[in-house]
Amino acid sequence: MEKLISYPISVVYYLCFGLCLVIFHPIQWICLNVFGYQAHKKSVDCLNFFLTKCTNILGTRYTFENRDTIPKDVPIIFVSNHQSLYDIVGIIWYLRRFHAKFVSKKELGKGIPSVSYNLRHGGSILIDRKDPKQAIPLIKEMSEYIEKYKRSAVIFPEGTRSKNGKPKEFAQSGLKILCKYAPSAYVVPITINNSWKMVKFGAFPMGLGNHLQFIIHEAIAVKDFPFDVLMEKTEKAVIQSIKN
Repeated sequence: MEKLISYPISVVYYLCFGLCLVIFHPIQWICLNVFGYQAHKKSVDCLNFFLTKCTNILGTRYTFENRDTIPKDVPIIFVSNHQSLYDIVGIIWYLRRFHAKFVSKKELGKGIPSVSYNLRHGGSILIDRKDPKQAIPLIKEMSEYIEKYKRSAVIFPEGTRSKNGKPKEFAQSGLKILCKYAPSAYVVPITINNSWKMVKFGAFPMGLGNHLQFIIHEAIAVKDFPFDVLMEKTEKAVIQSIKN
């Protein structure tokens, strides 16, 4: 029944979602090229605010727990499980004060209005998952960037989205490079629940009435632990709060 009801609602949703992407693409270009980074950043924040409002059409709700525990004025490395595009929309808007930059696959860097432009010009990096060596200098550059400007990087160590909420094995290499070249950073594990239900029927129709839960766990100072211990603590924090 949910799937049947969702067809007309999803049409309205996608029209609104697509309209936001098309409208904000030139706005981003103008903000970046005329007014600079801060204006571009605000335009991206506004875009993701409207994208979250679009998902309200589907009955989607967002909850971020423990946001106040995230350290301020230091580099942050957010480490999270990954379930859908809506993980990113939620993080950009609700954690906007931390200037989140993403480690993304290169395929997202072309062809998507607003999204591709922001990934190419907003401080995120695009990596080729088939060529790990290519990713190393890019992740190193991102590490040095967040270290210098006290901003944040977001990495999904599973490497790809979970289609049923069950976590995949965490890869270590990307996080290890981030920690090495951002030694004053704090790793902040995040557990995301129910995001996969947005796309449980595939790209169309959308899932209805979902409560997306983002649980922010205790920050871990990179300097306080050997990487192996830090990785174990981070993965355990993320996984133990996943609800299937």
